[in-house]
Amino acid sequence: MKNREISERDLRHIWHPCTQMKDHEFLPLTPIKKGDGIYLEDFEGNRFIDAVSSWWVNLFGHANPIISSAVKTQAETLEHVILAGFTHEPIVRLSERLAAMTPEGLTRCFYADNGSSAIEVALKMAYHYYKNIGKERPLFISLTNSYHGETIGALSVGDVSLYKETYGPLLLQTIQTPVPADQSEAAALAAAAELETLLKARAEEVAALIVEPLIQGAGNMHMYHPRYLKEARKLCDQYDILLIADEIMTGFGRTGTMFACEQAGISPDLMTLSKGLTGGYLPLSVTMTTDKIYEAFYCDYNLYKAFLHSHSYTGNALACAAANATLDIFELDNVIEANRALSEQMAEGLKRFEKLPNVKSVRQTGMVAAVELEGYAPDERVGLKIFDFALARGVLLRPLGPVIYFMPPYIINAEELTYVMDTAYEAVTSL
Repeated sequence: MKNREISERDLRHIWHPCTQMKDHEFLPLTPIKKGDGIYLEDFEGNRFIDAVSSWWVNLFGHANPIISSAVKTQAETLEHVILAGFTHEPIVRLSERLAAMTPEGLTRCFYADNGSSAIEVALKMAYHYYKNIGKERPLFISLTNSYHGETIGALSVGDVSLYKETYGPLLLQTIQTPVPADQSEAAALAAAAELETLLKARAEEVAALIVEPLIQGAGNMHMYHPRYLKEARKLCDQYDILLIADEIMTGFGRTGTMFACEQAGISPDLMTLSKGLTGGYLPLSVTMTTDKIYEAFYCDYNLYKAFLHSHSYTGNALACAAANATLDIFELDNVIEANRALSEQMAEGLKRFEKLPNVKSVRQTGMVAAVELEGYAPDERVGLKIFDFALARGVLLRPLGPVIYFMPPYIINAEELTYVMDTAYEAVTSL
């Protein structure tokens, strides 16, 4: 079986995400036959380093033997059971571990099956919490340039102009406050002052502030100083609104700590996790919250006070087994410390990009690095050119427009990381 055959069969039926399908008249699909560590292999034996962790989910490599074994064992015992009125050991164990490892006070876990759904849960939970204590607070504040997913509520708190222009009539009313302009502490304090001005005027209408801690993933990997999170936590407490930390991308070691919030020394009222939670194996998400919020829903039978949300695959046993195995790897290996060494190598590799005339800026937080290009019109599709160049050399890079980013699995070694960054450098200098 060849790549072309699989591609032709695919294009008869499949509508791919984040894709203008007409592009595939000239841009071939890359059918993948198998994964092996940091590598993906097509049907003709070509191998590609997965330098973006397959949309930021794959932490410990493809076909990881520890996670694969855990899923296989679980599949032979229990694949899934309704979570209403029932439970199972993998989800109990996972919840205990998450409560122990996340920022202080996050003791309650509500499961869904993807990141956008976790955001929907957090928004509804925050609004309903205030409703249960006798307050009507229909608004949410999010940061400019933010992205929180693509279901209606998640889109509403995001700040992607394309989505808002297209789906505006469907979206919830939200307010945006400026994200810190850069990674300086001064920018963090300036943005916090803007937030305080907004809260002084409208806090009584607001249920929660939602942020992507430290890195705005789909927002071109924009990064900011932890001081903003510290100030935002203080302001949320002062004005009695909840703080939602969207750690779907930043969680599980990406930023140099297990969770990005740790770098600010804060605990949110709600935290959403997904992506790396299962090591990239299976869809699973969790919205974590506090006893205080949980107790506002805990009462004698009252339909209106109960939290109204459910998913058929909530707490899927196979996904929980994958998540537990992923946490096992964190416990067995010194992952965060090893990541710091790789982060230092990334930082060194970024230096030469700064000297290129078509590079606007470079930035890094932990195991996420970005190179932003300038001087190209959108219709030049510079990101697509970088993607093509790198793929031909065995590296999967998927730029966000003019922003090339590096977010490899944690098991990448120094030689492989050097090759990835060399390839990106060659791609930039070839433009």
